[in-house]
Amino acid sequence: PSTMLRDYDNLSTILWRLSRYFLRKSDGAAGFVHYDMLDKKQKDKIIEKFKTHKSDTGSPQVQIALLTSEIKELTLHLKTHKKDFSSRRGLLKKVGERRRLLRYLEREDLKGFETLVKELKLKIAKRVLTEREQSDIDAKLAAAEAVEEAV
Repeated sequence: PSTMLRDYDNLSTILWRLSRYFLRKSDGAAGFVHYDMLDKKQKDKIIEKFKTHKSDTGSPQVQIALLTSEIKELTLHLKTHKKDFSSRRGLLKKVGERRRLLRYLEREDLKGFETLVKELKLKIAKRVLTEREQSDIDAKLAAAEAVEEAV
């Protein structure tokens, strides 16, 4: 126990960690298991919150939200297991995938991108746009405003 207190900042973190490792009796096995991935309930909750239509499970918004929660889990894991380089590699792959999906969403649905970034509280670095990218964004914003005015 004394080494545990050294590794963790406070008691709530210790309790949270233990709850993540300990198998519930309903799982049918005894002992400890390492959970680093989201379980089905957590995934369903995220999908329900970020889906764009009734049967949506794979839209960029949902994928980005799932990747964000997985990134948070892996970050917490790596804070306590600093030398786990395979998990670090997985984290970097997830961050790259999320970055690509965010770029795609920004290009295709700027308003959806902005609301998602605000909901997930992501920090987005300002990138320098080419003239063509800027004109495409301006045209999409003008089209969206025209549609809103028509409604």
